Amino acid sequence: MGVSAPGSRVGHEDWLVRRFFRHPVRIVPIGFLVAILLGTGALMLPPATEEHRYTPFVTALFTATSAISVTGMVVVDTPAYWTPFGLVMITVLTQVGGLGILTGGTLVILVVARQLGLRTRLLVQAETAEFGIGDVRRLLLRIGLTMLVCEAVITTILTIRFVVSYGYSPGRALWHGFFHAVQAFNNGGFSLYPDNLVGFAHDGWVTLPLAFGSIIGALGFPALFEATRSWRRPGRWTISTKLTVWGSLVLLAGAFVVLLAVEWGNPRTLGPVGWEGKALAAFTQDAFIRTGGFNTLDITTLEEASYPLLIALMFIGGGSASTAGGIKVATFFLLAFAIWAELRGEPDVTIGHRRAATASQRQAITVALLSVALVVAGTVTLILLTEGVGYDRALFEVTSAFSTTGLSTGVAPTLPPAGQLTLIVLMYIGRVGTLTLGSAIALNTRRRLYRYPEEQPIVG
Repeated sequence: MGVSAPGSRVGHEDWLVRRFFRHPVRIVPIGFLVAILLGTGALMLPPATEEHRYTPFVTALFTATSAISVTGMVVVDTPAYWTPFGLVMITVLTQVGGLGILTGGTLVILVVARQLGLRTRLLVQAETAEFGIGDVRRLLLRIGLTMLVCEAVITTILTIRFVVSYGYSPGRALWHGFFHAVQAFNNGGFSLYPDNLVGFAHDGWVTLPLAFGSIIGALGFPALFEATRSWRRPGRWTISTKLTVWGSLVLLAGAFVVLLAVEWGNPRTLGPVGWEGKALAAFTQDAFIRTGGFNTLDITTLEEASYPLLIALMFIGGGSASTAGGIKVATFFLLAFAIWAELRGEPDVTIGHRRAATASQRQAITVALLSVALVVAGTVTLILLTEGVGYDRALFEVTSAFSTTGLSTGVAPTLPPAGQLTLIVLMYIGRVGTLTLGSAIALNTRRRLYRYPEEQPIVG
């Protein structure tokens, strides 16, 4: 077997490949891309569709990306287009995408081999945003157990409700309960009903378990585990957990009040029902807005004043290292605290008697600005590629795709292939993360052994 010369083209390509895969974070985008392609191939098979013919490539790619990125945005009628085989594939892809490609694979290795190597632990950290390597094994087991328990509880409640109140057979009730439980915890948003959950808007036994499952999944495992472990002493939480938990509660409460007030008299949404029905529908839709993807209110019939609220909440998203997308709650509130500190002339950003690291502030700014740039670029692209789509609808669809929320005003199915490919790219980037993708692309990362003289430019 010949050996490539150091200066040869083959030797250079091998060196480049080794350099690219040297850092674990660079494997995350590749893992999601491979999973999307495998899911696309499975959904293109004739047994996956009711018409038993090959699914168009763009349709299969869009659905697979939507499932892997736990978005839930669709271009075809899910219950009418896909067979049970196709729906099972969507469920598997959603579970894999929500748990994480590397996290799920490592969890399987852990169960089979009962041990983890150093490289495997580093891979898990790259995807779950964990910094220590000593507790990776325990972390993975807790993640798997949390996922199973939450989905089992939601499945049980929905199954009983579907049998008792809707006359479903036990098998059908179990399937519907399990499918929607997986979608809720993983913030997927696919539904087995043509109107999503609008038909259950006033049935709390169906919508509330899904809403709370979506909230738990969107918190993120690091924040969820620390909050439950030290719930009596929230003052000792890390800055990340404080921002995520308290920030999520603030967003939930604020959005609930605003949505309820705006839609209170809308005859197409909350107007015809009593105050209890209004509160239930508004709360569950509020819980699904940021990342859940389900809708208990018809998005196309909302008041115009509700759309800016939905767009803002989708863009913020859920917690870090969660099944949610967006720029993340901690990022948003860290920037808010940084602005407040700057307005007050404070030298440091202080949160709960702790000083936020400068590196974290830089990362927050990078994520926010890259995300804004992607949403703006995606919106402009969608407008240019599609006739008849206004700026507001294009912005809504693009933000929903990038934040992996999945709410839609009905534009996605009408887009040309180029427009759907634009949303596919945004869903992929939204799931992988702008910072992760940027770090994966930056091959020349290195630590400088020197610093240049400091200069303070004029700002503002």
